[in-house]
Amino acid sequence: MSTESAQLAKASLLAQNHDLLARFRQENSIKHLVFQRSQFVDKLLIQQWESHNLNEFPIALVAVGGYGRAELHPQSDVDLLFLSDSALCEAAEKALSKYIAFLWDAGLEVGHSVRSIDETLAQGLNDVTIATNLLESRLLCGPSELYHSLYVAIRKDDFWPADKFYIAKRDEQIARHAKANAFDLEPNLKTCPGGLRDIHTIAWVAMRYFDASKAEDLVAHGFLEPEELEELLECQSFLWELRFALHLISGRDENRLLFDLQRQVADIMGYEDATQLGVEQMMKRYYRTVRRVMELNQMLLQHFKRATLGHTKALKITPINRDYQLRGTFIEGLTENKFDEPVEIMKLFLLVAKNSNIKGIYAPTLRSLRKARRLLSKPLMEHETCRAVFLEILRHPRGVASLSLMHRHGVLSAYLPAWRDIEGQMQFDLFHAYTVDEHTHRLLLNIDRFSQPEQKEEFPLGSVLINQLPKKGLLVLAAIFHDIGKGRGGDHSKLGAIDALNFCKIHGLNNHDGRLVSWLVENHLVMSITAQRRDISDPDVIAEFADKVRDAVRLSYLYCLTVADICATNEKTWNSWKGSLLRDLYFSTQRVLARGKEKPIDIRARVREHQAKAKKELLRRGIKEKKLDLLWQRFKADYFLKHQPNQIAWHSEAILKHKHDEPLVLISKHTIRGGTELFVYGSDKPKLFATVVAVLDNKNINIHDASVMTSKDNYALDSFVILEQDGNPVSQIARIQGLKKALTKSLSKDTPKLPKFKKIPRQMKPFKVATHVSFLPSRRHGTSMMELITLDSPGLLAKIGETLYRCNIKLMAAKITTIGERAEDFFILQNTHGEQLTDEQQQVLSESLIQTLKQTA
Repeated sequence: MSTESAQLAKASLLAQNHDLLARFRQENSIKHLVFQRSQFVDKLLIQQWESHNLNEFPIALVAVGGYGRAELHPQSDVDLLFLSDSALCEAAEKALSKYIAFLWDAGLEVGHSVRSIDETLAQGLNDVTIATNLLESRLLCGPSELYHSLYVAIRKDDFWPADKFYIAKRDEQIARHAKANAFDLEPNLKTCPGGLRDIHTIAWVAMRYFDASKAEDLVAHGFLEPEELEELLECQSFLWELRFALHLISGRDENRLLFDLQRQVADIMGYEDATQLGVEQMMKRYYRTVRRVMELNQMLLQHFKRATLGHTKALKITPINRDYQLRGTFIEGLTENKFDEPVEIMKLFLLVAKNSNIKGIYAPTLRSLRKARRLLSKPLMEHETCRAVFLEILRHPRGVASLSLMHRHGVLSAYLPAWRDIEGQMQFDLFHAYTVDEHTHRLLLNIDRFSQPEQKEEFPLGSVLINQLPKKGLLVLAAIFHDIGKGRGGDHSKLGAIDALNFCKIHGLNNHDGRLVSWLVENHLVMSITAQRRDISDPDVIAEFADKVRDAVRLSYLYCLTVADICATNEKTWNSWKGSLLRDLYFSTQRVLARGKEKPIDIRARVREHQAKAKKELLRRGIKEKKLDLLWQRFKADYFLKHQPNQIAWHSEAILKHKHDEPLVLISKHTIRGGTELFVYGSDKPKLFATVVAVLDNKNINIHDASVMTSKDNYALDSFVILEQDGNPVSQIARIQGLKKALTKSLSKDTPKLPKFKKIPRQMKPFKVATHVSFLPSRRHGTSMMELITLDSPGLLAKIGETLYRCNIKLMAAKITTIGERAEDFFILQNTHGEQLTDEQQQVLSESLIQTLKQTA
């Protein structure tokens, strides 16, 4: 057929997509649209089959896979099997080749195979995926007797017996789930846990077990109850709507809800911004949907397992009490109506806490639990008997394991109404990798990890403190409520603190415990902010933090909550640098609290102590005391206050041995607070800070801390804590040598120019972060403190350094914090006279930063 004919077919397909888009916005039946798309393609394929004279040959055109189910989304692959009874003649091969080429030219994504019946059966026996596609096949055109032979053969008992098929599909699902998280920020609608593949798996196993041809067969054979089938179909329809919209928006077979597409998908599905963004409302429903699918999938696969494998006897039965037994690792009720009383639901989960062998709930019991959960007329916490059992769970050493299972099966939200509000609540940013409820769930699991001996190496301080807390249950309660106020508008910490206090009162906790839980919720971010965005070598910063904490017990609770919270945010957030900062802050604050406010830190004494320890080490290395004293006379007191003795010794020895015709660049071999220290020494010059950070940015190095100083005779003494992109220290010798060479070369130029920076990554493009500059009250005479919040674009620090230079502002120190797409950086500044910035200078700098970052974002 001619190219012109293929282009007409392509135009027809595109026109249908536009028609589908218009009707998608109007129609309620996604099932109808998916079926219509399949019918449209059917007609095109059959018409072209006849036009290419393929009906003259003994070949059957068979739709397989999703297309075989007559479910076709706008950009889905069209999977075809060209079935023959024997090898094709040359004329048939040519005609078939032209037919396939035509389909590609028309814009269809075609997946195809050409096989005889024997070849098809052999391939199917060797590959469960091919076997699955064949089970879903349907004849489009060609000899019906040929297809009928295949249809009969694949339904015989020796072609993937039901028990082997079940095991294969179960293992396939386990492997798929291991590669993805149900709560990914950019989930794959097909393959993520709780996605369409989980629904397909149920259908596939049913097809093989009792030749199910429609969803209602699951009810007829007793695997699902009518309301469960309705729920499953409702979930499938919503996932179809998302996928249909995603295909229409992207114009390709895209199944990942990418950041740069999520807003558009939400718009086309009719979500509008309100207290929550429209995209957050859509994703909230998505995450709730996949949780429901996961629960139904788990329950149904257990039913299929019993039916296909006869495992009701194979699993070991262990009595628990007169009401329950353990079947393998699943708890099973011994009576059908076990949950007639609400308190019985709570008693089930108390048994989970008390028995470490329980890993899940057996299918019949899970079905009873789901029914009881739906029939509740009010929250479980409103029943006094339920509150008593909940407190037992909370105080039990394995209480978190029970709470985890309560969360998985919707019982935590049935108990606590506010939890329901955060279920599936996402935050449209790059920092929070999980929904609010899943993040909190992971935080609870982290608290549990602190008590495990194998975690001592990763959490040395947390593993000690967790066992010293007077009441671990109070920490667990604070964890439950720490983010429960999100999504309502307002300060979530304060909203959560009010909720927590009310909860404690209702549950009969004493005033002291209630106030402690409420305080932890309200202040759960304070320790993290202080450690990462303030100069914790400054005694005033530690004193201010100690004032807020007030006693050592609160400090221990807050440390454990903070570490568990950071680790639960996303898999890349926690690193040794943050761990070191928090430990230093903990011990510095502990010393202040132990010493009391009447004995403030003697700054001069600390300077003398650091000098003495560093000198002792340097003299041991053979450094002459006279040369050392002459060097240190050039340094200001702040240098000795901000650096540890080992750092001072390292810097000083290198400076004394260095030739002064080029800058000195040092990179530590040993970690400093979990990171790598970069030290730059040399005659101070314009744009020195901007040059250093520009080089590091182009080398894909992250900067977390910067201390920018000059000696009395105007030499730069700049320190940076740097890390690789994965959060590990910079340690490879070749990497260190490359950095040194690049920095030395750039710093040797009199007036270096900033290089071109990388483009903003795809994931960052959907986000708009307004640049906000604020000046905080300064605790130190002669300095100004500035906080900058903006989009974390490539070369950001270099642009900031360039702006400071143009505004004649000296940078003294910087704390660099990246929170997903947001940069929240803290700077200590002076003007050229060594004084704090005037109101006018603050205004000029603020406007310049906003303008520069707006232009370059």
